[in-house]
Amino acid sequence: MKERPTERKYVRCIFFLYLLIVIRLIIFKYPYGQLREIMGSWSKEVIVTGLRSANFIPFKTIRMYIDYSYMLNSFENLVGNVMIFVPFGFLLPMVFEKKKSFFLMMIMAFAFVFGIEVFQLISGFGAFDVDDIILNCLGAVMGYLLYFVYEKIKM
Repeated sequence: MKERPTERKYVRCIFFLYLLIVIRLIIFKYPYGQLREIMGSWSKEVIVTGLRSANFIPFKTIRMYIDYSYMLNSFENLVGNVMIFVPFGFLLPMVFEKKKSFFLMMIMAFAFVFGIEVFQLISGFGAFDVDDIILNCLGAVMGYLLYFVYEKIKM
């Protein structure tokens, strides 16, 4: 079944809105007053502090959430980091209909997530964590797989 141009426009709009929501939820998650305070106190030292607190060791945070699951909101953090990017992997092949390759989707997911993490590092609006990149990209992969299941069912 061929997708009509009008449907593609809706999917593109939905994908764009989804990206805005992700940016809002991940980067601008704090109340407006707190964001203004962070921006007002920004200096080069924020980057140095961010580098000190950043996690560059794969699976370190994931292991911590598993080891201390009885104390932390581990489930919400781990599952949330995966689930927030499932729509990315699902919608991206619809947006770029002629370029549905897994490799392209992974590069775009990685670039978007990496950009968010680097922005958090330099802005002070969050913390850089390589495990977030891993979990977010896993979510995009799951969404990509769901897209192909959807395509098989739709036919």
